[in-house]
Amino acid sequence: MPAILNAVVESFAIDGVFTIARGSKTHAEVIRVTIERDGLIGQGECVPYARYGESVAGTLETILALQAQIAGGLDRQALQSALPPGAARNAIDCAFWDLEAKARKTDAAAMAGITLPESLVTAYTISLGTPDSMAAAVKTAGAYPLLKIKLGGDNDIERLKAVRAAAPKTRLVIDANEGWTEANLVANLAHCQALGIELVEQPLPAGRDGMLATIARAVPVCADESTHHRDGLAALVGRYDAINIKLDKTGGLTEALAMAADARALGLKLMAGCMVGTSLSMAPAMLVAANADWVDLDGPLLLKADRPGGLHYQQGRVSPSASLWGASK
Repeated sequence: MPAILNAVVESFAIDGVFTIARGSKTHAEVIRVTIERDGLIGQGECVPYARYGESVAGTLETILALQAQIAGGLDRQALQSALPPGAARNAIDCAFWDLEAKARKTDAAAMAGITLPESLVTAYTISLGTPDSMAAAVKTAGAYPLLKIKLGGDNDIERLKAVRAAAPKTRLVIDANEGWTEANLVANLAHCQALGIELVEQPLPAGRDGMLATIARAVPVCADESTHHRDGLAALVGRYDAINIKLDKTGGLTEALAMAADARALGLKLMAGCMVGTSLSMAPAMLVAANADWVDLDGPLLLKADRPGGLHYQQGRVSPSASLWGASK
């Protein structure tokens, strides 16, 4: 029986406003993909990202254009060369993983040779705002042991000081979203060290981050926009200490797992990250998170409501779902 590929755009309201250096949004626009074969349905989700030249409409068109090829037998392995890394390939790749798990009567973690822990500490994101508003948000999020602070403006040091004063003992990582410059990089990293920040994500714009190789980095620095898939990983050594692996960048779980292995071999640490999406996006990323140094899979926590049967979040920890994705149950 031929496989049937379908996709639909869905919108999930964000709980408030999500703000980073590049702008704000109140809804997460996602694409849910299903692949049906022999009475079984696999599903995946992607979040197209304008920073990488993606749109919801364009990504949906790319996905649906593969219907005939998938009906003709294109499988997960062939998919890796049929589409480039990105959101479209991610949703299809993850749907294939889900379908294969059901067909084999097993789960995706077992297929990948990974043992998922009962739970993992995940960062909770604090949106970019004024020092006072960010401090207030940090106090509200007091139960979370790890916070990810969005920065990327002229007043970042004051923001950090306010955040640290509001959470003197909380683990903090920050994400500048390419918002710093060569002029303030060294001073900002020194302030981060003094404030006990344990990781700085993407301080300089991708393609203009060579300065990171010429300075003594006071705090470990993680590449996000500067890395998407395995090609080019070696060039990051010396500039970055860690990489943020997001399935929407790598083009799916298949590439993400391979990328994680290659990064480890190069001595790079790992963050398992996400876009703002539902648990259907997070569930495959849990396989990457199982062996990551930092986990940032808080997308559903930023929404007013997640999908039914989603991942389990409690006191800053996330646990796998037995029913949403990647299992034969």
